Amino acid sequence: MKALVCESWRDFDDLELKEVDPPPMRPRGVRIRVEAVGVSFAVQLVVAGKYQRKPPLPFSPGTEIVGTVLEAAPDAEAPPVGTRVFAVLDWGGMAEEAIADDIHVMALPEGLPEGLQAAAAVALPISYPTAAAALLWRGRLAAGQTVLVQGAGGGVGLAALEVARAVGAQVIARAGLPKHPMLAARGAIAVLDSAEPFRAAVSNVTQGRGVDLVVDTLGGEAFDEGLRCLAEGGTLLTLGYAAGTIPQLGVNLLLLKNIGVAGLNWGTYIGWSPGDNRHAHAPRVRALWQQLLDWWGEGKLRPELHAALPLEDFRAGMALVRGRGVTGRVVLCPGGVPPGRSIP
Repeated sequence: MKALVCESWRDFDDLELKEVDPPPMRPRGVRIRVEAVGVSFAVQLVVAGKYQRKPPLPFSPGTEIVGTVLEAAPDAEAPPVGTRVFAVLDWGGMAEEAIADDIHVMALPEGLPEGLQAAAAVALPISYPTAAAALLWRGRLAAGQTVLVQGAGGGVGLAALEVARAVGAQVIARAGLPKHPMLAARGAIAVLDSAEPFRAAVSNVTQGRGVDLVVDTLGGEAFDEGLRCLAEGGTLLTLGYAAGTIPQLGVNLLLLKNIGVAGLNWGTYIGWSPGDNRHAHAPRVRALWQQLLDWWGEGKLRPELHAALPLEDFRAGMALVRGRGVTGRVVLCPGGVPPGRSIP
């Protein structure tokens, strides 16, 4: 089969496209023909050996896929052969076939988008549950509250906006100007320019009260200013550091303002942390995935596909992600890009 192969720690652009043997079946495994695999900043860290988990060399990167079930191990509880699914992997997604644990495979129900648009479901294994778990499990978001979403045009940011709206919260979104019309159309009550200071604007929108939650995927100065946008009792949810700087927290501010900071590492729940407790967390993870599928079916979520490219165009796919102009997700299609719409 065709696969993108990492034989030593290197830059993503230095990966090689090769013909390799299909991955062997394992206990409770599900073999999936990969139709789309997500491209993200994190993939760069994995192939460079800078991520917290290092796959055994050689390997194919890629952790979030959409595809069709080809076969399952005898002990697997899996959807029937031929079912279109999404799945989360430890690695191996940038290939024509991949093996996933049965607990990490979810069938895509009827009534959801077909054809190429189904590739947008690549956001469901990681991006959407990262946002949802942060808001619901760590932030205890409730209807009527107000959320400030940093980096609202990216994969996790857009998911956070939609999950908050699905719960009945109000959202102030912050992103680059080209993304403002889309974010307003998705229900943000205000959209702020990511190039400008925002504390005064947030105060304006909330009539001086501040927000109940901040979803921060950026770090750096946005983290510091976001803390100061919290209302009394509010919480900043730290999910990533796309701005490149890991902030340092003066905890006296938490005391003075009666606010909190909470982290969310989705990898903990899907077996990517020391100890690998994926089976213990599986019921909670699958319930959250089902909630996301239900919301998508009800029209409350609209996972966005920014671009789909053939696997051999992997460098161009990562260039789009690195350019930070992406709205939604970029995917690679190992079997070729199916017809469905014009993709940049």
